[in-house]
Amino acid sequence: MAFGLIIIGDEILSGKRVDQHFPKVLEILSSRGLSLSWAEYVGDDPARITATLKRTLSSDDIVFCTGGIGATPDDHTRQCAAAALGVPLLLHPQAREKIGERITDTAREKGEVPDFESAVNLHRLKMGEFPQGAEIIPNSYNKIPGFSVVNPGTQSPQKAAQTAHAGMHHFAPGFPVMAWPMFEWVLDTYHAALFHQNPQLEQSVLVFGAMESALTPLMEAIEAEFPLVKVFSLPHVGNAQMRNHIDLGVKGEPIQSAAAFVKLLAGLDQLHAEYKPA
Repeated sequence: MAFGLIIIGDEILSGKRVDQHFPKVLEILSSRGLSLSWAEYVGDDPARITATLKRTLSSDDIVFCTGGIGATPDDHTRQCAAAALGVPLLLHPQAREKIGERITDTAREKGEVPDFESAVNLHRLKMGEFPQGAEIIPNSYNKIPGFSVVNPGTQSPQKAAQTAHAGMHHFAPGFPVMAWPMFEWVLDTYHAALFHQNPQLEQSVLVFGAMESALTPLMEAIEAEFPLVKVFSLPHVGNAQMRNHIDLGVKGEPIQSAAAFVKLLAGLDQLHAEYKPA
């Protein structure tokens, strides 16, 4: 099982808006001892969105999706999720209730009586049409919910509500002020049992005047000796403040990672490499 992120919207790919979701999702996951395994950007193309969701829904991953769940012509995510699952879109009763509350609140703010049968308000209800079997995600900002679905073949929706280990997709609007609290809610509601289950330790040094090819045998030896550790090497081009260097380190299970770091420093000393703490 892994955590993934799908960010949907032409405005991100065209540069009209700068994506803020990726760094925030990293922060939300990290604060719970979790990490992001993959991320994808997808434009407002129904065929591509459907194909992407078909692929990710066939996994056991827990996936956050942002964007395209409104009811304007360029919003396709709800329909594509239903198509990928092979189920119809249905007006969710709790979504209908929450959207009704929003309609009432909006009318009250204007000093009006809500007209639930107006064309505008009937159209608003389309934002509550989710794939059959979906559950709503509360929206603390304006009450119009997102939705969650269980990946096919993982578990039933009933069991998914009782375990953190069900693969699921969680769909939220593209607006950060709405999406981020909604993602935190689904993590705390559905996946809390996964929090802080795999503690990680990461340590690194900055190595100067060395080629990655010269460091590769040391890196391979460390990963072979410590199977719960990954060795990373991040070259940096020099600038006015610092020479060319490599950020070389280890990350993984704390006990093995600590031992691997000692081994890494010893190996650098044997190579007479110049390094300092990162």
